[in-house]
Amino acid sequence: MEKLISCCGLDCATCDARIATIANDMDLRAKTAESWSVQFNAAITTEMINCVGCRETGVHFAHCTQCEIRNCVKDKGFDTCRDCNELDSCPKIANILQFVPDAKTNLLSLQ
Repeated sequence: MEKLISCCGLDCATCDARIATIANDMDLRAKTAESWSVQFNAAITTEMINCVGCRETGVHFAHCTQCEIRNCVKDKGFDTCRDCNELDSCPKIANILQFVPDAKTNLLSLQ
């Protein structure tokens, strides 16, 4: 399966929001909205589940514009956190790397 690595190293290709957007799958959008609302303790609607991937041109999930990691990467002119020499010590990405260790592997796999 193709990988589509986000700024922080998550694989957007496996993200339900992206999958639902690409397939225009309203059932998956609803399921994802419900799941994420519980997981993130936030009011996420079916209509909010639209995203083609963090680094892709097109529609993005509402949180993307507020994501401190994505904004940091863009402000520094980088493609991902891999381009930053603070990757191993950055408090912004530490939480992602703690709970999703594959994110760092994904970042390090980029050339």
